[in-house]
Amino acid sequence: SYDFAFFNWVQQPADQLMYQPQIQGSGRVNQLTTSEFDLTLRYAPHEQIFQGAEQRHTIPSKYPIFTTQFNFGVKGFVNGSYNYQNLTANIYKRFYLSQLGYTEVTFQGGIVLGQVPFPFLAILPANQTYLYDPNTYNMMNFLEFVSDHYAGINITHCFSGFFLNKIPLLDRLNWREYLSLKILYGGLRNENNPAYNPSLYKFPVEASGAPLTYSLGNAPYIEAGVGIGNIFKLVRIDVIRRFNYLDHPNVGAYGLRFSFTPDL
Repeated sequence: SYDFAFFNWVQQPADQLMYQPQIQGSGRVNQLTTSEFDLTLRYAPHEQIFQGAEQRHTIPSKYPIFTTQFNFGVKGFVNGSYNYQNLTANIYKRFYLSQLGYTEVTFQGGIVLGQVPFPFLAILPANQTYLYDPNTYNMMNFLEFVSDHYAGINITHCFSGFFLNKIPLLDRLNWREYLSLKILYGGLRNENNPAYNPSLYKFPVEASGAPLTYSLGNAPYIEAGVGIGNIFKLVRIDVIRRFNYLDHPNVGAYGLRFSFTPDL
């Protein structure tokens, strides 16, 4: 499938968020206008779906799914402020391991070309709710990390009751065991880092002035979890452990997350 779109955005910072260049004497920017052409390509061989009221859902199978997205910002077109290109790619595949259940693997990566302020960098997907999201980093704060190039892997293994179904009484519950691991590498070129380029907007900060947004360093961001699913045929509970960047404000090493998804 393919999708082609054009967007003209007018973004305005709210609450404590500010768009402010670091050049001495520069005032705040009240709004940021962007014109962007987007092209999305998706290849899902032998895909089967079931159609919901508002969206379709893929029935998992052994076949991979490839998704690529190209975003082209055009300066001067319908008041667009920046030229840039944002390329992202995603590969998903489920591996079936007989009695040991199945493993879902997602490779993802992206690169931003051009000199842009932080709203147009790759703002790495975070989750600060108590609902588990397989497509985000569940122990990462919103706006905590930005990058102009990144690559990562997400792995989830479901044992499909391989262990719990062998325990008397628990075997009647038909629970499922889960393990998850998410690793993300990334970085920020000097041209897109306000510490080296004063024409860019300052990174967001706390009300106290403490840093709120960072670039990934030499070490990757890592989180892993263990979970129990198929509780009441619907509920899954995960304990998530974040392994590094624990010196950032308002982050914790452990978290509890819930999801409400039937086991497919």
